[in-house]
Amino acid sequence: MTKRVRAGIIFDMDNTLLQSKINFREMKQAIFHLWTEHGLLEPTFDWQSHTASQLIEIGRKSGRLTSQLEQKMWEAVTALEKAGMHEAVLENHVREVLAQLRERYPLFLLTNNAYAAAEEALQRTGIASCFQEIVAREQMTSLKPHPSGIRYICSQYPAWPASAWTMVGDSWIDGKAAQDGGVAFVAYRGNRREMEGHGVVPQAYIADLRELLDML
Repeated sequence: MTKRVRAGIIFDMDNTLLQSKINFREMKQAIFHLWTEHGLLEPTFDWQSHTASQLIEIGRKSGRLTSQLEQKMWEAVTALEKAGMHEAVLENHVREVLAQLRERYPLFLLTNNAYAAAEEALQRTGIASCFQEIVAREQMTSLKPHPSGIRYICSQYPAWPASAWTMVGDSWIDGKAAQDGGVAFVAYRGNRREMEGHGVVPQAYIADLRELLDML
């Protein structure tokens, strides 16, 4: 692959930098039960084929989401995030890769998690200082796969085009956010069938984060 010069790099967190212990199935189920209990979704809705962020956006767009119900949903989500992040460990080679990349590029972290949960996990694992900013759901108008977070990060360097950035993530929602935000995407241990099924075309698939050192 031809080496491409990039000005900034955006990393996903769960299952990209950290081996996530978050129970996403339980999270989706909790959101679904809240939505059905309050009439935002029908009990027959296929919640298992949607991501947690998609279920949240469905609730937001239903026209029936009260501030009290949204708060209850976020409390349930945040509790599961904190429990999962408390046990999270680094993916292989994260420290060495980030140490080298930060000398050449500004690094940002983009996660659908709450800022407090993300920041605590990154501090505990010793990599928080590698990033210019931790961008969590509080900085987004909509969660990934929406490109809101990508656009927020790109706005920090208004003189740079979106094409100057690269996003690294494991999920199709990372790729979709990057793609819709005009940013290149590198899939780390990504599921090709899932990526293709959602129209995501990564610049590359990698199985080892050290591959980024030669690629970027």
